[in-house]
Amino acid sequence: MFATPALTMLAGAPAGAGGPMDMLTQLAPFLLIGLVGYFMLWRPQQARAKAHREALAAVKRGDTVVLSSGMIGKVVRVEDAELGLEIAQGVTVKVVKTMVAEVRTRGAPAAANDAKS
Repeated sequence: MFATPALTMLAGAPAGAGGPMDMLTQLAPFLLIGLVGYFMLWRPQQARAKAHREALAAVKRGDTVVLSSGMIGKVVRVEDAELGLEIAQGVTVKVVKTMVAEVRTRGAPAAANDAKS
């Protein structure tokens, strides 16, 4: 009376059914999704985080940096966790190193704002 069609199908199944191949066939899509997620999401994110850590470790006095807020400044002092950043002539602010989004070296040319023909 309370038996669902799935339970009645299991009741008539042979004793050896549901072997390791059947279980592998059922788990294969989940394993495939996990592998795709690893190679497309997790691994590239780890590579970007490593490159960011290396760029922060290489910041030196005189470099131009872009903060995550979009502010651009010149590094005047480097400490363990903070930077002294000159954002205007005579205006120095203290920022946390992890807020640096991009490090531009002294020799890197700035991009032009207008298109010239």
